[in-house]
Amino acid sequence: MNNHRKLDPIPVTLVTEPNRFTALDADTALLRLPANSGHAHEDGAQCIACAMRTDVRALLFDMLEGAKQGLRPAFKKVVVDASAVPDVSVVIAALTGKLPAQALRDHTVARSFYLVG
Repeated sequence: MNNHRKLDPIPVTLVTEPNRFTALDADTALLRLPANSGHAHEDGAQCIACAMRTDVRALLFDMLEGAKQGLRPAFKKVVVDASAVPDVSVVIAALTGKLPAQALRDHTVARSFYLVG
């Protein structure tokens, strides 16, 4: 008998304006995307280090794997605070499959999460 069942996708709510989300319940994880700054360049400049910190698919994958391994609390919903990100359309494109998948993790995120609204 196969005990593996397909899990329901996890809803992701995207917040694009500062302080626009309400209190989170115990089943909701918060993911904050930082602004691209602090590396002696202007916000929005191309920087590999900043790109890694704001790659929403990689960050969601890490959260999912951490919960599976018991390294972080399990969650049923995610709120992504993208209020500091200069171009939110990139985050939306990543969450809706508009950006090409670059790795297996991107396919995992596409199957495991969906953008609400």
